Order: sequence, then structure tokens, then C-alpha cells
Amino acid sequence: KFVLEALAEESSDPKNHNYSFSQGEPKFKEAVAEWYEGRFGVNLDPEREVIALIGSKEGLANIARAFVNPGDRVLVPNPAYPVYANGATILSGGVPVVMPLLEENGFKPDIDALVEGGMGRVKMMFLNYPNNPTGSVMDVRSLERIVEFAEENNIIVCYDNAYSEITFDGYRAPSILQVKGGKEVAVEFHSCSKTFSMTGDRIGFAVGNREIISGLLKVKAQVDSGPPRYTQRVAVRALRSYVDGEPPEYVREITRIYGERRDVLVEGLRRLGLGCGKPLATFYVWVKCGGSSMKFCERLLDAGVVATPGVGFGEYGEGYVRFSVTQPKEKIEEACERMEKVL
Repeated sequence: KFVLEALAEESSDPKNHNYSFSQGEPKFKEAVAEWYEGRFGVNLDPEREVIALIGSKEGLANIARAFVNPGDRVLVPNPAYPVYANGATILSGGVPVVMPLLEENGFKPDIDALVEGGMGRVKMMFLNYPNNPTGSVMDVRSLERIVEFAEENNIIVCYDNAYSEITFDGYRAPSILQVKGGKEVAVEFHSCSKTFSMTGDRIGFAVGNREIISGLLKVKAQVDSGPPRYTQRVAVRALRSYVDGEPPEYVREITRIYGERRDVLVEGLRRLGLGCGKPLATFYVWVKCGGSSMKFCERLLDAGVVATPGVGFGEYGEGYVRFSVTQPKEKIEEACERMEKVL
């Protein structure tokens, strides 16, 4: 509610409908830096190490436009959010190099296998944890290995951390920038969409290595004028609602609700004999369906239940489907009852 009230107030001010800056309003960037210091213990220069985004999706696409030349190879996870391979790599003339995210590896990339495969002309690497679609999470030790790998191979790491605040059972998602050397190789993408339920307001940010941020700004300066001033001002209020790195009651409550819905869905799916873990983050549940994910989802549609075929996230998503817990518990319970009739 406080976001809606802030939007009503800030959007009613005519001054907030003027052009912004491609890099973002100074007060917004300062609030982002404050939030990172409180939440992750990461010190950022708001002028040179923070940039506003029209949602993190825009930044993920434009970072490749800034650094990827035709023929450059880009490490992309699979299964994954399609923007990494398509909107970023392919549309910039790059060549996607698939990093399989396998269940036996906790849906994390196998860095040793990447090294053995050769890193010739690899320019960039995309990672996303907490992960969409698998719900898997990252630990600091694994991040240290990734940073070491990037340093050794001169690779830019683009770390999508949009789901860091949607976590359960005591888990708190780290930032790659809190790892020693992280700021030397990485830029991290974040968004107010998930944390503050502001998906349609399109306000996000990228932080980290100042040379990488500078390159991103050079592209953005030619294609956009930054997010609307009023959405940035609302985001300032939202970010500053954290106290000493701890989320406000609203964020804690929405996370509690997602956690309850996750429990209901996982319990229902397991009763149906479907293999799935209980994710520690995101509002997704990644379920093994044991065959064609498209055909499985078609069967669910016959019962009026919508799920996303895993193959839509890449070839290594085949055999899985993704459910979301963005509906009330009653709807989730009903969906499980309907699935029981067709499975």
C-alpha cells in the first residue's frame, strides 16, 4: 500500500514528469548505494558504480550491446531466463555457450567443466541466483570460485540478483559483490519488481565495476533517458524502508505468504507423486514431470491449470515444469485437486 500511496503522490507532481538522466537521478543512486551497504555490506560510489535501469531486463540486454562484439562467446545458463541468450547475446552478434544447470549439481554451473572446454574468445558470463526457473540458490563459497574463474579468464560476470529478497527458511541471498574481487569482474542487476511488487513500474538498477557501469551508460545514453522521475522517487522510499539491512514489515509479510503457498503447492505435488524440492527462494517451484514438458502442460490445461514447460527455458529444462505461487492458497489447493484428476 505504501508504494501505491507514494506513486499517487509523486506522479501528481508536474516536476516529476520532466526528463530524467540515463544514469538515473542522484537521490535514487544514493539510495541504492545505501541499500547495498545495509543489505550486503558492499560499499558503492553512487556516482560511478550505480546506474538506474528501466527494469533490470533492459540492463541485461544493453550490457551485451556495450561489450559483446560479433563472434564473441557468451556463457549463458540453461535452463534460464531467455533474455541472457536471446535479448543480450544473439541480438548483439554474440555466440551463446550453454552452461547446463543440472539437478545433480544443485542447478549450478560446473566451473571445472567450463575450464576443460576452453575459454577462447569468451567475453561475458550471465548468472542468476536465486534462480529462475529452478528456485536454486547460491552460496558464498561458490561465488568465490566463480569470481576466481572470471579473473583467470578475463570474463565480465553479469549477476542477476532480482530475487534476493524472496527467500525462506532462514536463507539470505548473497551478492557477488560481497565476495573478494567481485567488484573487479562483476556487475550485479537488481530490481524493485519482485521485492516491492513493482513489476509494471519498470525500475531497477545495476551496480558494481565502474568501467562496466560506464560502458553500460554509454549505450543507455543513446537509447533512453532513464526511468521516470516519479518511479525513481518511489523506489527511493521503498529502498529506505529497510532498516540496518532488514526488510520492512511489508516485505517480510509478502515473503511469509509466498512461503506458505510454496508449502501448500509442494505438499500437493508430492501427493501426486511428482518429484520436487522445497525451494529456499523465488516464487517458483521446479518440478520433474518425467517426459515431454509441453505434453505435460497440455494435460494440465485440460484441467484448467497453467504451468510453464521447462523446455521454454532451454533444452536442459526439458523433463521439468515450472509452477508459480503467485495465486492465493485456495487457488493452489484447487489446482492440486484438478491435477489429481488428469495425472
